[in-house]
Amino acid sequence: MNIKLSDHFTYRKLLLFAAPTIGTVMIAITYDAIDGYFVSNYIGKTAFAAINLI
Repeated sequence: MNIKLSDHFTYRKLLLFAAPTIGTVMIAITYDAIDGYFVSNYIGKTAFAAINLI
């Protein structure tokens, strides 16, 4: 399904257009949360702070 900006606006088209970005962000957030959990519990607070700065 091709989505053009000149087509009539619907929320379904907006959701289809934004779905890949939403999915990617959700995966990245999950990865960051799990990574932060393991780094802070097994390596230490300094390493966790370094990861958050990067």
